[in-house]
Amino acid sequence: MRDLLTRRDIIVGATAITVAPIPQALRANTPAIHEVAIQSFQFGPAILRVRVGDAIRWTNHDLAPHTATADQFGWDTGTLERGEMAAIKVTAGMELSYFCIFHPHMKGRVVLVA
Repeated sequence: MRDLLTRRDIIVGATAITVAPIPQALRANTPAIHEVAIQSFQFGPAILRVRVGDAIRWTNHDLAPHTATADQFGWDTGTLERGEMAAIKVTAGMELSYFCIFHPHMKGRVVLVA
C-alpha cells in the first residue's frame, strides 16, 4: 500500500475536481443572468422564466434606441443605444410585463418560477 501521493495523483485529482459537474442543489441556489436580445424591434426571448434573485440583462442590437420598461413603470432600463446593455434584479413583487417606450408594440413578459 502506498502512503505518498504522486505528482500524477495530485494532477488527476485536481483535474477531476475542476471538471466535475456542479450538483443541482448548489445550482438551484445560484442566481442566474438571463439574456434578452433586442433585435429587429423584438425582445428575444419574449417570455422569460426566472427565479427571484436572478438578473435579466437586455442588450440592444438595433440601430434605434430602446427601453425595457415595466407596464406600470415600476422598473426601467433607461434608454439603450446600439450595443448598450442594462440589467435588473428579479424581485418577488416586481411587475412582470414590459414594453419599449419608443416602440410600444415591442412587448415582453417575465414568469416567476419556484
